[in-house]
Amino acid sequence: MRNELTRKSAAALALSLSLALGACGGMADNPSLYSTKQPVVERTHYTLDVNTSGDSLPVSEQQRLLGWFESMELRYGDRVSVDDATASAGVRDAVAKLAGRYGLLLANGAPPTEGYVTPGQARVVISRTVASVPGCPDWSAKSDINYGNATYPNYGCAVNSNMAAMVANPEDLVSGQQGTGETVILSSNKAIDSYRDQEPTGAGGLREVSSTEGGN
Repeated sequence: MRNELTRKSAAALALSLSLALGACGGMADNPSLYSTKQPVVERTHYTLDVNTSGDSLPVSEQQRLLGWFESMELRYGDRVSVDDATASAGVRDAVAKLAGRYGLLLANGAPPTEGYVTPGQARVVISRTVASVPGCPDWSAKSDINYGNATYPNYGCAVNSNMAAMVANPEDLVSGQQGTGETVILSSNKAIDSYRDQEPTGAGGLREVSSTEGGN
């Protein structure tokens, strides 16, 4: 009779513990030190069709395009391109000058966009990328019990979210900046030459100090 009561008590205790753990939201289950929450980069294309006049962009259309740039808050990280079937150098030049006011260079080639450009028009495209970390913050694992010594699901949310928020060009999170492969020897040698030309600190001899002077 006593053994039966003991087994029932143990079963009841195990059930209560499992219910308690379930109510706490479970335990962490990531066995690695890598964060499961990583930045995701998304790109959106915004378009504006402008009317062209021969091999140029009329002043009225330039003003309309500039107003669109202002309303879109054009900034570093955005890519501006022109989709023009006639490949007009004058139209491209006009758009490049307006984009240059924001410190941006015109990209070579335009991305595919919905619809088509009618004759006598050119399509200006702003490609904008944003970075975010989906699922952060994640406090789903609320249990203090961690039998597997696992990493909690919220691990990495703070660092990766700040990185996604502060990076000037979100595309750098995908491919980074491309180097030119060139090294400017004159600039790189300035620090080395300055270090070599510096006179050693002991070149002038040691300073004479009187043992009778001084404090206590």
